[in-house]
Amino acid sequence: MDRVDRQLDTEFENKIGDTVNVRRRVRYQAIDGPDITGQIQDTIEGAIPVQLDKFKTVPIEFSSKDLTLTIEEFSERYIRPAMIELTQQVESEIADQYKKIFYFTGTPGTDPSSFLDLGAAGTKLDNAGAPMDSRSGFYTPSASYALADGLKGVFPTQIATRAIERATIGQYANIDVMMSQSLKTHTVGALSGTPVINGASQDVTYLATKDTYEQTLNVDGWTASVTDILLEGDVFNIANVYSVNPRTRQTTGQLQDFVVRADAASNGSGETALTISPPIITGGAYQTVDSAPADGAALTILTGAADSQHPQNLVFHPNAITLAMAQLEMPQGGAKSSRETMDGISVRSVTQYNVLTDVNVYRFDILFGVETQNPYLAVRTTG
Repeated sequence: MDRVDRQLDTEFENKIGDTVNVRRRVRYQAIDGPDITGQIQDTIEGAIPVQLDKFKTVPIEFSSKDLTLTIEEFSERYIRPAMIELTQQVESEIADQYKKIFYFTGTPGTDPSSFLDLGAAGTKLDNAGAPMDSRSGFYTPSASYALADGLKGVFPTQIATRAIERATIGQYANIDVMMSQSLKTHTVGALSGTPVINGASQDVTYLATKDTYEQTLNVDGWTASVTDILLEGDVFNIANVYSVNPRTRQTTGQLQDFVVRADAASNGSGETALTISPPIITGGAYQTVDSAPADGAALTILTGAADSQHPQNLVFHPNAITLAMAQLEMPQGGAKSSRETMDGISVRSVTQYNVLTDVNVYRFDILFGVETQNPYLAVRTTG
């Protein structure tokens, strides 16, 4: 849990409600010469809400007979598994953020297995101006073993031994690589037809998209009247629309990746209005691409063949994803309660005895929220 941003935990401890609006990073653009007449820039701050909307609990019960006769090492055998389950729930919610991440690498149907596979994700982050430090990569078990096997010949001896014995890759390509069992599998949309841009000049401003970091993109050329022609999380390129480095605002030479943010269906004319991220911004401090797409420019779907399913490995800087947890209030009414922290997860434990049934009920609760604060600081690598 220390691989994501946790700064909001202290904010929620102050009982300010269930939502905090986090400000996006501000960018400015340098001008030439000493005269700034007519060139003073506005400060545009986007804000994204982080809401405590995830409540997870593990309820269990034991009779007095069970507690007296059969339960040994109670904490290790029963409480710890409950904590592991709650931790798993948090990790799953973090992994589900892949649907908001647009940078994409890899070949659908093939696990990453080489230094170049790791380097492709690192290159995306480098071109996006992401900080070089604290980058983490989470890969499925099969991808972890493939990477361990593919890199064992070039690892230093100590890392190679650990990779072979534990499938723990270590740091490579400036990414701290780890295995995760919580990563999600993405299902690709129906993809029927030959999609192209429907109308020129579909670029927008940062001011119009600063809070959502999304826009509508009109596309046609689909087969008419197809439900789920694209699904949330599908990624595509547009012909001749290249990404730019946010620091230099020069083209990276790579087509910009766009992610679909809501399931889409084609109408009777084969048209659809996609909700996409990032927004198409062609100039200024928040520029995302070198040019707006031309009318009729072709879309290329990157996430795989129609209706196929592929695991989504994640590489990100901590500032990409925010995890916020609140300390739940202690209950009244005679129940015994306490709060503990395990693996960065704040858990409330409550115990109540039912005199009618001679049963002790235990519940372990967490309240948290997850949000992708800066999606351009993360990359998906398909498997």
